[in-house]
Amino acid sequence: MRTLILAATALLLAGPALAQSVTLKANPVDVDGRVTLGDVFDGAGSAGGVVIGARSGPSVVFEAGALQSLARQAGLDWTNPSGLRRVVVRHAAVAPAAADVRAEAGQTAAAPVRAAPARTVYADRIISRNDIVEVLYVASGVRLAITGQAQGNATAGQRFAIRNLQSGRIIDAVATAPGQAVAGPASQNLRPQQFAAR
Repeated sequence: MRTLILAATALLLAGPALAQSVTLKANPVDVDGRVTLGDVFDGAGSAGGVVIGARSGPSVVFEAGALQSLARQAGLDWTNPSGLRRVVVRHAAVAPAAADVRAEAGQTAAAPVRAAPARTVYADRIISRNDIVEVLYVASGVRLAITGQAQGNATAGQRFAIRNLQSGRIIDAVATAPGQAVAGPASQNLRPQQFAAR
């Protein structure tokens, strides 16, 4: 009995060490409204098909801590090296068409209903009205992150208005990535071509 208890304890302690390390995708997307670990993480392997949420609109937002917990339950380890507070997962149809989005094996992109130009305003949009956006305010070496709600649509490098969820004030910012923007003096030097497809 003592041997069994020691063995069980050893397995429990070794659990985190056995977790498979994963990295957050640059542009997490899903194609059918069911968000899986494979939609969010690179290297999810056999846990890639585990459903962690549902998306009913153009995007869904996950709290980083909750996402870590869901990954851990499936045997995955995401260290969140960037210290993100939220992660936005978008429908593949509204994700930037030229973004570096890698699909897990077995996943396919949604088939287009009809032929369309390669680049359209809708396809290029990375932020939609009412999306929750992380805004990085940079000035004189000070970096402050706030959360706001987009008041309009924006493509990469485009200016748009964001309502600060705490103060209710409207902030002028520049869209930099899905769910992310920059405000303050640092945003003045950003130009759309800096975000052009590579």
